[in-house]
Amino acid sequence: MRYEEILEGLQEALDDLREENIVTAVIVEGEKDVRSLRNLGMEGEIITVNKGISLFNFCEKVSRKHKLVIMLTDWDSQGGTLCRRIQEGLTANGTKPNLEYRQRIAVLCRKDVKDVEGLPNYLRTLERWTKEQRQEGARRRTDESLRRARVAKERTR
Repeated sequence: MRYEEILEGLQEALDDLREENIVTAVIVEGEKDVRSLRNLGMEGEIITVNKGISLFNFCEKVSRKHKLVIMLTDWDSQGGTLCRRIQEGLTANGTKPNLEYRQRIAVLCRKDVKDVEGLPNYLRTLERWTKEQRQEGARRRTDESLRRARVAKERTR
């Protein structure tokens, strides 16, 4: 996948998440994740897991207030384990966890970024790489056009 395609896919996923977060709470691991999502324009409720209460109590508390939540734990192995445990706890308490955004973002970030807090920097990096990739493509097209012009000129001699 080219940088531009990754950037477009990530921006689309974040735009969709931003829109859905208006009415649906997002669950993240910690305060740095909250700051990153706010930096990316999320305005809705964001709930952090690491608040000093047991996971069981956390799931019960969230389920009392929400029937649907978006899970956005990190996509490393610890984040995956945490996601599954929260998913089980929420489901047992009648809340539906939405994993779509976590999956979409994880696929697009691959091994480049493993956590929510790294998303803003990754987006900036992708924007820079995309710009460089476009400039390189334009340079190659110009070089190819010049080569063709020279060849055409030599044929007319």
